[in-house]
Amino acid sequence: MAASDTHRAIETVFRIERARLVGGLARIVRDVDLAEELAQDALLAALSEWPRAGVPHNPGAWLMATAKRRAIDRLRRTAMLTRKHAEIGRDLAEDGADPVAALEAALDDDVGDEVLSLIFTACHPVLSPDARAALTLRLIGGLTTDEIARAFLAGEPTIAQRIVRAKKTLREAGLSYEVPRGRERAERLASVLKVIYIIFNEGYAATAGADLTRPALCMEAQRLGRILAGLMPEEPEVFGLLALMELQASRLAARLGPDGMLLPLTEQNRARWDQLLIRRGLAALARAEALSGARGPYALQGALAACHARARRAEETDWARIAALYGVLREVMPSPVVDLNRAIAHSMAFGPEAGLALLAAVDADALRNYAPLPAARGDFLFRSGRLAEARQAFEEAAALTCNERERAFLLKRAAACGG
Repeated sequence: MAASDTHRAIETVFRIERARLVGGLARIVRDVDLAEELAQDALLAALSEWPRAGVPHNPGAWLMATAKRRAIDRLRRTAMLTRKHAEIGRDLAEDGADPVAALEAALDDDVGDEVLSLIFTACHPVLSPDARAALTLRLIGGLTTDEIARAFLAGEPTIAQRIVRAKKTLREAGLSYEVPRGRERAERLASVLKVIYIIFNEGYAATAGADLTRPALCMEAQRLGRILAGLMPEEPEVFGLLALMELQASRLAARLGPDGMLLPLTEQNRARWDQLLIRRGLAALARAEALSGARGPYALQGALAACHARARRAEETDWARIAALYGVLREVMPSPVVDLNRAIAHSMAFGPEAGLALLAAVDADALRNYAPLPAARGDFLFRSGRLAEARQAFEEAAALTCNERERAFLLKRAAACGG
């Protein structure tokens, strides 16, 4: 194999194994920064040795073994070794065991689901939601600081500081870098799912900038969801979230018209919907329901997306079922946004006046700066023939959004209402 081919193979293997390496090492050294350094050391060793000796039969195991040896060397040279000796020495003093030997044995232990433990650590509630999202994309997704900054339209120094502070917070918290159990696991899983969905949503409907969507972020969130589903096959909400993301992502290519303008769901060319993603989404939803998770918040939202995916034409959409599902979701996960979407569903199922009636009960104060609220009102008014009021609502929505494509779409709708 040519050296260039070997280098490409090494880079590919490292991208695949990176999260597992960092997760396994973090559980050992209790420091994400150090774990990342050790993983990078293993990559440099591979770049040096594999072109000469060839790619090993199990490259992932080679990288982990090399990183563990580097961990031992590093611990011997730093104050961390002293701390480890003290911890191990207290337990083994009576036996006269060699602390260094005990440390090496600990490093050889099976560390379990490294990626899963790293996901739970990166999404720990001790961090802010923004920090969790950035750290998850860095540690699990392997995105560079620049890529994360561009994805969220933030400055690279801002993202870099966010990640540095997150790592410091985790280090100072003295976490065990393990998957929690029992009640804590359930609470932490909700945080993990929320972070992944935040990443997906920013890709599906960018909050700011010139692009309406950022498909790369959606793909990364879907990949994280698939990893989580593989690692936690008995958690229904994991499959509920995966179903929701796969089904939503199936429509990405159809969301923009030839002129780059946003196309509403009812106007999209459904032949452009990704049927593979639809099949994956429906299969994940079936799995969530089989695990008795049909009433989970993500599974319910997945069921809503499935109603659209199953309709071959917009006119075949079962809006009455969608309205009913939003009624259930409102009980399970009450929020003004759910109330807004329920009003939209009722307007489609029972007419715009029904939507306006429900919209009047939505907590407008909670959604004061939320562009979809006046946008929905504008749509209901437009379909009711109240064009002057509709124009005012669309203009209000356009003033609230920070996304340039969405603003252009709303102003186009306002213009369609006439003078």
